[in-house]
Amino acid sequence: MSYTGLTVATEADTCRTYVVPKLYAAGWTDEQIKEQRTFTDGRILVQGRNAKRGIPKRVDYLLYTRRDYPIAVVEAKAEDYSPHQGLQQAIEYAIALDLPFAYSTNGKGIVEHDMLTGEEREMDSFPSQAELVGRFRAHRGLPPEVEDKLLTPYHLGDRIPRYYQTIAIQRAAEAILKGQKRILLTLATGTGKTEIAFQIAWKLWQIKWNLGGTSRKPRILFLADRSILVDDPKDKAFAPFGDARHKIQGGVVNTSREMYFATYQALAEDESRPGLYRQYPPDFFDLIIVDEAHRGSASEESSWRDILTHFGAATQLGMTATPLREDTRDTYAYYGQPIYTYSLAQGIQDGFLAPYQVRRVVTDVDAVGWRPTPGQKDVYGREIPDGEYGTKDFEASLSLIPRTEAVAKHLVEYLKATDIMAKTIVFCVDQEHALQMRSAIARLLPDQIKQYPDFVVRVVADEGDIGKGYLASFQDVEKESPVILTSSKLLSTGVDAPMVKNVVLFRVVGTMAEFKQIIGRGTRVREDYGKLFFTIIDYTGTATQKFADPDFDGEPIDTIEIPIEVTANPDEPEQVEPQPKPTGRDSLKDDESSEPRKLVIRNGFTVQILHETVQELDARGKQLRTIEFTSYAAEQVRSLYMTAEDLKNHWADPRERQTIIRALEEQGVALEHLEQVMDMPDSDPFDLLCHIAFNAPRKTRKQRADNAKSKKKEAFATYGPLAQTILDQLLDQYADHGIDEMKPGSEVFKVLPATRHMNLNEVGRAFGGLPKLRQVLDELPGLIYT
Repeated sequence: MSYTGLTVATEADTCRTYVVPKLYAAGWTDEQIKEQRTFTDGRILVQGRNAKRGIPKRVDYLLYTRRDYPIAVVEAKAEDYSPHQGLQQAIEYAIALDLPFAYSTNGKGIVEHDMLTGEEREMDSFPSQAELVGRFRAHRGLPPEVEDKLLTPYHLGDRIPRYYQTIAIQRAAEAILKGQKRILLTLATGTGKTEIAFQIAWKLWQIKWNLGGTSRKPRILFLADRSILVDDPKDKAFAPFGDARHKIQGGVVNTSREMYFATYQALAEDESRPGLYRQYPPDFFDLIIVDEAHRGSASEESSWRDILTHFGAATQLGMTATPLREDTRDTYAYYGQPIYTYSLAQGIQDGFLAPYQVRRVVTDVDAVGWRPTPGQKDVYGREIPDGEYGTKDFEASLSLIPRTEAVAKHLVEYLKATDIMAKTIVFCVDQEHALQMRSAIARLLPDQIKQYPDFVVRVVADEGDIGKGYLASFQDVEKESPVILTSSKLLSTGVDAPMVKNVVLFRVVGTMAEFKQIIGRGTRVREDYGKLFFTIIDYTGTATQKFADPDFDGEPIDTIEIPIEVTANPDEPEQVEPQPKPTGRDSLKDDESSEPRKLVIRNGFTVQILHETVQELDARGKQLRTIEFTSYAAEQVRSLYMTAEDLKNHWADPRERQTIIRALEEQGVALEHLEQVMDMPDSDPFDLLCHIAFNAPRKTRKQRADNAKSKKKEAFATYGPLAQTILDQLLDQYADHGIDEMKPGSEVFKVLPATRHMNLNEVGRAFGGLPKLRQVLDELPGLIYT
């Protein structure tokens, strides 16, 4: 690193001069030493409608025993630091990467933290690869043959597992090889559970593992509850298995393959056929991978449980996105505690999952309820029973057409104001509601419908292959339409649509499991297509309630509450499809389902706007509260420093200043956005932070520069006229462009009038030599921030 051309000791110098030679001396080879390895993508920081990446986590060195298997992390600091300086960071990285050894060094001294025993010790040289492997194996106590099988390489190609996927694969493979019969992995939606399942299956298949100890390759069943959850993995992720793949369907039994795929429905017993699973011997499968394991398969009352019981001799690996809750208790009772958990919050923090905004939209009928007038009838002429109807009743037993139209109008206006081509999924109460919503939206977008006839479509079970075709086009990142899908529950899980930018809740979501699955429709990141975050638009209050649940672990960027207004026209003619008018005692019955037909009301009431609020999670990340961005930013500043003086002492140092900026960005506070919000472009970011956090006076950079000029004559009195002129021009440059003009590596001397034609040595002579110039440049920021 250079400081306006002046060299200073850096971590890179330590690495080149000391660390690598010491690793070589301990016997580590270039193939085993991986330098500057990034293992997260960097949290996505969203300010308004803009987003950018934060700084990814990166280790100085990873030490590998084999191609895919790191065993230690090494953090290097400049030689003028203590060798202990990077130890906390090394430990943090070792925990995240599930590594047994962490090292910190300044090049001359080395500190080891043994994650297996908790012991720390100072040393002069690094341990050898053989020593670390021996210590690790002795601690785990695994037989050599198991250790060797665990080290089987992954199937790579262009599919390099992320760090948490590697941990999940390794832990699952180890548990299976040790003979554990029931295993559970809990990973948030969008984190690649299918890829993890493939790598586990591939590893076991390659080493010819099976519970019987024979030499044949194991027979593996990938089991799910929906065809899309089976077909997509079979055709894509598991394609390397080639002809070993087979999908069980159509009542046909095939016993000649090794990698099987099936839905529960294809195997289960029903009214029309006996259970196909009984035609396979109980010990036929060696491993069963159960995708979306929380969806009923482990429940004792579930008919699908019989399938797992029949194949009870097999190792059964459950995969779920839902942590332990009352509604998933059967899953955890069946499989046991997860051997690895990677949460939604962690995925967002690492930058692998998209963060989200929450917009809560409130109609008055949802806020205070709706009650019919005495004798009021619906569009079919049926009298509406008296009572107070609320959000849970709407579209379940009572269809309020003006409410649907109001929501459609608000959604269309939002899309037009943001991005009309943003992929959007609208979750409705049922298929009929999804049809009503689709029609209401389509009427408001004639220009878009003219250009794209499939701009807004309904994708539900009733649509059959047509709906599947729409869904496939919606998922294709290269296809512009469909843009808006309306559905009920069909798309709540298992649909990989990476370009979804809006998830719309127009139905109450009961369980946290279902809520997380729905939210997961938007968490995919497609940075190459400009998809870095998404918006949850909540018309029922579901999202706000779920965020307040202590079991929810994904932080929203912010929550905006927006009531809306629509007035139904009493004179507007009814616009419902012609249907036979029910009569008699069956007037509220559906002819096909024998379920009560919903009452349908169109006219005679209005929907009005109420108010708007902006909400954030509190400091504990548990409750939503009304808050402004500047207040949130102030809290983050005070969490770092208690006083303005303390902040100033660290801000003046360029290295510490960058650390502060990174720390704030990781908490969602970008200085550029703060400048926009506060509308103070001429102020130093330091003054913005001090003003919001410590109520300090507002100052401009010019005021600081003028103040520094008045004091520099005393502080730098020993320097001559040329040096004084250079200092004045440096301060003018700061006033115009900010403190970065004096950061390490700046080319500032090439633009100053007094020095633009001078080389660095000539500039140094004006101050009595380069060491004196470096000293002045170190002291000048302190003068600016006095």
